[in-house]
Amino acid sequence: MGRLTYKEKIAQGIPKPNKGNRKRLAAEALKAKRKAQYYAIYRGSPYPPRKVRLVADGIRGQTVEKAMAFLKLTRRWAAKEILKALRCAINDWEQKTGGKGDLETLRVARIEIDGGPFLKRIQPAPQGRAHLIRKRSSHIRIYLA
Repeated sequence: MGRLTYKEKIAQGIPKPNKGNRKRLAAEALKAKRKAQYYAIYRGSPYPPRKVRLVADGIRGQTVEKAMAFLKLTRRWAAKEILKALRCAINDWEQKTGGKGDLETLRVARIEIDGGPFLKRIQPAPQGRAHLIRKRSSHIRIYLA
């Protein structure tokens, strides 16, 4: 007996193999993984990544309460932006757990500061030239565990 055609397989009720589902299955796996994580992403913070990382190093691995106290007392401008992202991550934790669980055991598992888009400006220079000024911005990602 020869191989069945696609139409004959459908007529016999043979299930279709998982062909062409790779992207969908990968997306579903990623979605399930993200449901287990508590995180927040703050894009377009107007401070350069190098200066935001100075503040981020102070809260990495700390409990959430200690991190919030540190950010409130820090005099750097970027602390205000990281505090916003931390509050969003705590809100994500509350929504996913339904408020159940212990906030005291929650820690800043990972914090990533990446470069965002530049605002490009021109600075007049001598003899009719122009120098480019790049105002940097950053993206802040906070993961709680």
